Amino acid sequence: MESNEASVQYNRWNEDNMNMQAPHSQTRLIDLYNRLCTGRLGIAMKTALSLTLMVVVYIVGYITGYYVHQC
Repeated sequence: MESNEASVQYNRWNEDNMNMQAPHSQTRLIDLYNRLCTGRLGIAMKTALSLTLMVVVYIVGYITGYYVHQC
């Protein structure tokens, strides 16, 4: 019932030919990302960053408003 065209062999996906080791520098970046962006420390970092950005935007807006409305 099936033709020969339908049977495709994926020889290139042979597990013997795959190299699963990441370069050392890439492993360091992944470890740094996992440490700083996930878990409790990641949540604390994101919270601190968002609060810092909100304060900076508030200060810039305050200074801008002061100079704009100065008569």
